[in-house]
Amino acid sequence: MTAITIKPARPEHIAALRAIELAAFETLRRTGAVNGSPVATSEEDFDQLRLKGVLLAAFRPGGVPVGFVGAIVTKHWLHIAEMDVHPDWQQQGTGRRLLNAMLAEGKMRGLQGATLTTDRFAPFNATFYASLGFTPVEGDALSPRLQTLLMEETHAGLDPKRRIAMQLVYNPAT
Repeated sequence: MTAITIKPARPEHIAALRAIELAAFETLRRTGAVNGSPVATSEEDFDQLRLKGVLLAAFRPGGVPVGFVGAIVTKHWLHIAEMDVHPDWQQQGTGRRLLNAMLAEGKMRGLQGATLTTDRFAPFNATFYASLGFTPVEGDALSPRLQTLLMEETHAGLDPKRRIAMQLVYNPAT
C-alpha cells in the first residue's frame, strides 16, 4: 500500500480536488446515487471550505492529491459537506483515513460531534459512515439544519428517498 499523507488543502490544490470530485461522480452514478452530467464544487465553495471550515486532502508521494474531505463548523457540530476519493485510490483506506483525520479535527476543536447527508443505498456511503460510528437521524430527531440540508438536496435534484442524514456524537452521555 502506497503511503498517503493527510494535510490541509491549499489554493493550488483546488483544481485537482475538483477533478477528483468529477472522477468520483462516475462511481456514484454506477450505484444509482446520482444521474445527469457530472458536477463539481465550485472553486469559490472550495475556497470557503478552506478558509472558513476545514478542507483536508490525501496526497500520494510527490504531493499529488488523491482525495479530500471538506467540512463546515455550525452550532458546535462539524458538518461533512463533501468527501471524495479518486477511483484509482478507492478501496485502499484513503477515505477512512481522511474522515478519521476530519473527525479528530472536530474533537480537537471541542465540538459535540459530526453530521453529514449521504445516499442511503450506495454500498460505500451510509454503511461506510456507520462503520466509523455514524448513526442515521430521521423524523423528529432531525435538527432544523439537517432538515434544511435534505430539502436543499431534493431541490438540487437528488432523490429524497435515497438521502439520509447521519451523525456521530463525540462523547455520548453514558
